Amino acid sequence: MFLTRLMLAARRVTRRSSAAALRGLHSPEEFNRILERERVRSDRTGEVFSLVVFTVGRRPADAETRAHLARILKRRLRLTDEAGRLDDRRIGVMLPVTPVSGAWTVVDDVCLCLPRGVPMPECSVYMYPSQLPAGDDEENAAADHTEDGRPARAMETLFVQRLPLWKRSVDIVVASVALLVLSPLLAVVAAAIKWTSPGPVLFRQKRGGLGGKEFVMLKFRSMVIDAESQKKNLLALNEQDGPAFKIKADPRVTGLGRLLRATSIDELPQLWNVLRGEMSLVGPRPLPCHESDACHGWQRQRLDVTPGLTCIWQVRGRSQVSFAGWVRMDVQYIRTRSFGGDMKLLLQTVPAVVSRKGAS
Repeated sequence: MFLTRLMLAARRVTRRSSAAALRGLHSPEEFNRILERERVRSDRTGEVFSLVVFTVGRRPADAETRAHLARILKRRLRLTDEAGRLDDRRIGVMLPVTPVSGAWTVVDDVCLCLPRGVPMPECSVYMYPSQLPAGDDEENAAADHTEDGRPARAMETLFVQRLPLWKRSVDIVVASVALLVLSPLLAVVAAAIKWTSPGPVLFRQKRGGLGGKEFVMLKFRSMVIDAESQKKNLLALNEQDGPAFKIKADPRVTGLGRLLRATSIDELPQLWNVLRGEMSLVGPRPLPCHESDACHGWQRQRLDVTPGLTCIWQVRGRSQVSFAGWVRMDVQYIRTRSFGGDMKLLLQTVPAVVSRKGAS
């Protein structure tokens, strides 16, 4: 009985000691703000920074590892470094102006300071910017390597924001109802496309989605069937700056296609992409993969969220806006995303389409 009480008391002391050590770390909310701030600084200056992540389990022995890590980090890090909790299992260390090799040096230094018998954490290094092409996934993508071959992952994956439950629920309900209600119109349009020009009814194109992951976006075909092969001959006529390609009087567009584009009816098949979760009703418009790959620095923030059918750009001028202005609108949406904001943008999209404001 006495030994049991003694063991319980020792565990309580250990838990209090561990909790006190962890209080010296930034909370997950604070640490995420620090990472976002450093990301903005990196986009401005072009300087790389690294993130070390120590992952531990949920066993009682792992609580001791977390406590030791917190104490070691407090002693060993530079004044410019920041340590915080990413979640209940992961402790992160943000290292400004530090390449991958320097980050792995920190990993080695910290792990060597752990007492014998303490379980070793799983260690990972991330770097920003990763300079990875869109579509590479986190597990297989190596952004850089040290001389001994130890890799770093792309930090951009840590900034990805999954769809909130409210947003996904709205997407499913609205897309399902819209597809059902609009099915007669969709059938008529499909028949008209087939009747007026040779080729498939739907145009399928790979676009850059959440985190740069590729997906196939659907549209009613509004151009001739060899439109993609003709594009290289029209690049000199591009009226949109940046990597995007837009021409008001595009010669590849069919007669029916002009009507479909002017009314945005050509976009309606994307309701299926919304239902599948590849797109949302509201979000940055997905770019073709080669255009998405051409975005650099702060412009790639538009990949942090699921792309959408409409966003701020659609209701404020579309092709009348520069590409940088377009991306700034996307970033503005990402930082202020809310249920009320989404409903407002959906309602504003209708008059913007009817007025054909900025349509090409």
